[in-house]
Amino acid sequence: MRLATLRRGGGTFVARVEGDTGIEVPGYGDVAHLLRGGGLAEAATADGERHDLAEADHAAVVTTPGKVICVGLNYRNHILEMGRELPEFPTLFTKYADALIGPFDDIVLPPESPAIDWEGELAVVVGSTVRRADEEQAAAAIAGYTVANDITMRDWQYRTTQWFQGKAWEASTPVGPHLVTPEELPDDAALVTRVDGDEVQRTPVGDLVFGPAALVSYISTIFTLNPGDIILTGTPGGVGHARKPARYIEDGHRVTVTIDGLGEVDNRAVRA
Repeated sequence: MRLATLRRGGGTFVARVEGDTGIEVPGYGDVAHLLRGGGLAEAATADGERHDLAEADHAAVVTTPGKVICVGLNYRNHILEMGRELPEFPTLFTKYADALIGPFDDIVLPPESPAIDWEGELAVVVGSTVRRADEEQAAAAIAGYTVANDITMRDWQYRTTQWFQGKAWEASTPVGPHLVTPEELPDDAALVTRVDGDEVQRTPVGDLVFGPAALVSYISTIFTLNPGDIILTGTPGGVGHARKPARYIEDGHRVTVTIDGLGEVDNRAVRA
């Protein structure tokens, strides 16, 4: 099953995706709201108003997460390109809900940073409350997956040894277009990022050092994960900052991130 969060007027609503049609699931403002209300089974059979997805205005698939947890240095090829050793434990940082934008919204480049980078990522959406979950419990707690681009202001990221200030910029992180339930993610799914059509990242999501269930288990040891929480699982090799010379997103660039079985975020960069 696939679910989208669509905008209408000044609000949002949930739709089940069937081909090019979104079938409205009444009573829920976004996918996080639906998950917190235990509405997955309801969503599977909802028969609300039909919407043409080609004309729909997509919001971030989750607009009201309680937490947005991000993982750094979690693809083997990215760790090696950055000249680091494989980690024993996940590297974690956070964003706020204010950082999330829709899958087709413009990425507004802040004037304070000339070093804005792409980071295509697989995102996990939590579907049930878990604390200190083992990996079997953690896997069962995953509602599904979506696509994200962890846009990063590299100069701000490396001002200190803590990455947060380069990662949590407001309205910087496309997420969507759909929540896709776990059985629809192919075992051999690949993540591909393109900048103006030029392929810059291509890696199987199986190259993750810490997979989705391992991350849910580890993070839930620290604090409770709740329905609608999002985990960005990290980016593979091919980021602009690691290139010689470095390459960054410029005004007018179009950046897309595609994951097999999940769809893509496709965003134009515009200078503020």
